[in-house]
Amino acid sequence: MLLLGSDSRGEKHSRTDSILIAHYDSKSKHPKIVSLMRDMYVDIPGHGKQKLNAAYAFGGPELLRKTIKQNFDIDINYYAVVDFEGFSKIVDTIAPDGIEVTVPHDMSSGIGMTLHKGTQVLHGEQLLGYVRFRHDNMSDFGRVQRQQEVVLKLKDEVASLNSVFKIPKLLGVMDPYIDTNLDTKSMMLLAKDVVTGNMKDVQSLRLPLDGSFENKTYSGVGMVLDIDLDKNKEALQEFLNDK
Repeated sequence: MLLLGSDSRGEKHSRTDSILIAHYDSKSKHPKIVSLMRDMYVDIPGHGKQKLNAAYAFGGPELLRKTIKQNFDIDINYYAVVDFEGFSKIVDTIAPDGIEVTVPHDMSSGIGMTLHKGTQVLHGEQLLGYVRFRHDNMSDFGRVQRQQEVVLKLKDEVASLNSVFKIPKLLGVMDPYIDTNLDTKSMMLLAKDVVTGNMKDVQSLRLPLDGSFENKTYSGVGMVLDIDLDKNKEALQEFLNDK
């Protein structure tokens, strides 16, 4: 399943701030998440070589799905898209008391607020700033780390519900803020495994792998991550297939 964080504030042709693949084997109970960095230079069907996140702007989740299939040979059946407002609302629904994180340094540029260095509890809008910040020496790499951190902590918050009877209400409150083609029954089953403790620890991966890309600039596209496609495709398939 594609988990997409759209940078939309109501626009039709937004790009994706975050692109993750979520994989869950209902038999082994092993959940996995893969972060695909948005600046990877890939072939987009019908549009040539572009940054990965341009696929969403050109053709939404379906074109992004086709782009991942063409470049990494991975079939993805489902998607869930959350925009800025939706992310904040979902965080406040799942974790009304907030999420504790450690801010490594003061963050302000590009996020419309100032987060000060230190361990603290953040709520929806603040947590959105935390996962969006990219103006330091870690750039998008730091942002991807924080995205994965927050996804795991939100999963733990759902697990702390301790009652499957709370799941329908939770999904009902979240529904207006998520654009997805996953049916309610499947969402219920996933949430049930989290709440009952049947879901095992989440494994994670980031593409591109360290040492498998170069920073380059191309006319009309800008700065990109020019990746060793074969190496990253192999790593993704091995990770998802337990090899």
